[in-house]
Amino acid sequence: MLSQESLQQIDREIAKYPPDQKQSAVMSALRIAQVEKGWLPKELIEFVASYLDMPAIAAYEVASFYNMYDLEPVGRHKITVCTNLPCALSGGVHAADYLKEKLGIEFNETTPDGKFTLKEGECMGACGDAPVMLVNNHHMCSWMTKEKIDQILAELESK
Repeated sequence: MLSQESLQQIDREIAKYPPDQKQSAVMSALRIAQVEKGWLPKELIEFVASYLDMPAIAAYEVASFYNMYDLEPVGRHKITVCTNLPCALSGGVHAADYLKEKLGIEFNETTPDGKFTLKEGECMGACGDAPVMLVNNHHMCSWMTKEKIDQILAELESK
């Protein structure tokens, strides 16, 4: 269900823990699986759980708790906007509204061309940089103005 390369990456994560605690690598294993497949369908979560010798429901609990895991298909670029209080007070809601207008979608929707999915996120731990957004779970963007959002969207469009 996963490539040999992904399984080797998971094995490296498993090796960081005692042999009887393979399940400790569940977050890393789910991330690796999602990077390869783009999202985490139920069958993939079950595969990861089996690979880690843990109950499938335990892996699903992790995948459904954290918003970095996608349980449904997403666009090529997932943009998560923080709208918690510090970001909201510093323009997070305005940044989110601008993104909705620019992309023509609401939260939890994907553009018709499949390029962008827009998500509302919980605190990202960067309140001093508010408003913030996270691109593809890995790239934190700070002090989001309309101009900066336009620049980021243009960069993502070209990828």
